[in-house]
Amino acid sequence: MTAPAEHESELREEDLSIEELARRQGVRPIRSVDELAEPEAFESDAELDEFLADLHASRRANIG
Repeated sequence: MTAPAEHESELREEDLSIEELARRQGVRPIRSVDELAEPEAFESDAELDEFLADLHASRRANIG
C-alpha cells in the first residue's frame, strides 16, 4: 500500500483542485490591489498608449 505522502506526490497537476495547486505553489490571496501595481510596467507613455489602444480594439472586436 502507498503511504499518503507518497500518493500525494503521484497526483498529476490536472487532477488537483485549484486550492491544492495554490497551496503547493505557496500562492496567497492579495490583501490590496496595490500588490498588483508594477511601477514602470511600461517603458514609456507611448508604450502604455499602444497597449491601451490594442486592449480597446480587442474588446470592441468581440462585440456583436
